[in-house]
Amino acid sequence: MSTQLQRSEQETDESPQEQRLERKSLTEGEREAQRTEEESTGDETPRAHLKVFRYDPEVEAKREPRFDDFHVPAPQGTTVLDALMYARDEFDSTLTFRHSCRQAVCGSDALFINGSQRLGCQTQIQDLDQRPVRVEPLPHQEVEKDLVVDMEHFYDQMEAVEPYFQGETPDEEEQLQSRENREKVKMSTRCIWCGACQSSCNIAAGDNEYLGPAAINKAYRFAMDEREDDDIKQHRMNILEQEHGVWRCQTQFSCTEVCPKDIPLTEHIQEMKREAVKDNLKFW
Repeated sequence: MSTQLQRSEQETDESPQEQRLERKSLTEGEREAQRTEEESTGDETPRAHLKVFRYDPEVEAKREPRFDDFHVPAPQGTTVLDALMYARDEFDSTLTFRHSCRQAVCGSDALFINGSQRLGCQTQIQDLDQRPVRVEPLPHQEVEKDLVVDMEHFYDQMEAVEPYFQGETPDEEEQLQSRENREKVKMSTRCIWCGACQSSCNIAAGDNEYLGPAAINKAYRFAMDEREDDDIKQHRMNILEQEHGVWRCQTQFSCTEVCPKDIPLTEHIQEMKREAVKDNLKFW
């Protein structure tokens, strides 16, 4: 374990930032010494080598992006999120990343792990072939600090498709959905707003106004709901048929491949394209 936590604070004229950088510098050497000591004492606990992206625009010494190395215990069942939490708690308290439920439900710990979008809590170290394990923030999004990216644009795109039920609810009468219709939209309801699909999409990376796979999937969920009336569905189709809507998708399947909830995103986008074609057919 790092001796950083054991070192007593000493009175000094250095600023808090300078003190933190000094502790960080000392800890790197102590971390290597600890690893060597554990190896020499025959500690057989499997360890994982992480290379973690570091960047902090508010700290002069960290404005230049770099990778830090962490060697952490990784017995069977250890996830990438577990490893990051160990590195943060034992080696460097400034290491920054998002996490919450640790059960692949909240979607807050989507990361770029060994070159692919994955959830940190869902990815076990032992399942990764590439070592060291390379952990980076989601691509195509502005990095706020270390592994944290700005999700505001992603949320704006989700809000653009009005992701909520808009059917009329008769007084004191429950609106029932048929079993068949529920099955049709079931997979689309599994979205956890992690942003992994958006990050993997080359079209979204080059077109900032493209709604993106997550937003279109959310629009699919409500457009296909039989409880909404035709006027509302037409309103949703007008949103999807715009220049930066469904027609920007080039069917690359990258979103489907990285979705941690196995939602057939590309299939849903293609179905909305077919709906758009039918919507514009005219018969004389």
